[in-house]
Amino acid sequence: MGDLCKSSIFFSDQHLCYADILPPSEVRARIEVAVVNFLKILSSPTPAISDLPLINRRSNNSRVSQGLLTDASRIFLSHSFCTRSLMRENTAKAFIRVWKVMEMCYQILVQEKRVTQRELFYKLLCTSPDYFTSQLQVNRTIQDVVALLMCSRFSLGIMASSRGAVAGRLLLQEPNQEVVDCCACGSSGYAISGNLNLLEKLVMKTDARYIIVVEKHAIFQRLAEDCIFNQIPSILITAKGYPDIATRFLLHQFSKAFPELPILGLFDWNPAGLAVLCTFKFGSIGMGLEAYRYACNIKWLGLRRDDLHLMPEESLVPLKPRDLQIAKSLVSSEILQDNYKEEVATMVESGQRAEIEALYFHGYNFLGKYIANKIVQANYI
Repeated sequence: MGDLCKSSIFFSDQHLCYADILPPSEVRARIEVAVVNFLKILSSPTPAISDLPLINRRSNNSRVSQGLLTDASRIFLSHSFCTRSLMRENTAKAFIRVWKVMEMCYQILVQEKRVTQRELFYKLLCTSPDYFTSQLQVNRTIQDVVALLMCSRFSLGIMASSRGAVAGRLLLQEPNQEVVDCCACGSSGYAISGNLNLLEKLVMKTDARYIIVVEKHAIFQRLAEDCIFNQIPSILITAKGYPDIATRFLLHQFSKAFPELPILGLFDWNPAGLAVLCTFKFGSIGMGLEAYRYACNIKWLGLRRDDLHLMPEESLVPLKPRDLQIAKSLVSSEILQDNYKEEVATMVESGQRAEIEALYFHGYNFLGKYIANKIVQANYI
């Protein structure tokens, strides 16, 4: 398996590493190469159980790539390796999990099926209960396989489980289906499919002037119910919290299909809200081999510190220890721009956070006015 590090399949001479989007036949071939190399070393005159070389998914292996013609930045991973070894107690089970997931992915690809991470977890829980006891173990192992084979999760036959929704001035048409008017989808919006192939084939038309990314589902529902997209010609999109791949993928499709539309983000004024924004904007280290594909140049509309005067003091909530941990991570990030770091510093200094719902102090219709005023003043960063 040591030869795999030098193989063009597992190693890039370029500064940045990528997970390829591959057809099933090539993914199966990469799995077969991994098996053959493992068996070759195991059956050699000096047999050994070789380690698995994985692209390191830690912050010390991350790099920031700045666009040449835009101010967009992306998180990538460099080609520093870590290993999973059967011979080390702390990684032995992780080593076996990688092979178990690769075996399952191979079967999925042979059968020309796709499964969600949740479906894969239950399958592994039933077939390999000694090694898989939580969804988190499955999710991490999938990323290990991505880091070993250098192909995307979707290429492995694993679909995103989407929570996202979209509403507003957008016409969508799936292949061989009726056109969907997202203005008429009600407060719940149009449910975003987890099938990235389907999302890629969507035919989209819009007369919107803005794309508004909404962190929280309840706020999305309020804006959709109030038909804010009729007052502000816009497309609303939400991942209902931390962004899943499918929602990020569709937002990226919007940015390609409608490059002239500004993408504006509405998030709580707290470290977690900013972390969600940054995931949309830059990608994430944990999925650094493929998440860059879904990053978008989103601007921070609100909430920000200059909005705090709009809400009563009583509505501000003390920061939790978890908030402080996220804040520390954000300010130490080289990719975070200075005006974002200043916002985090204010959060930490004040020891408080604010939620968008606090604007309802002025009435339920105020949120739309707030957004309109910010857009008219180009008050976003």
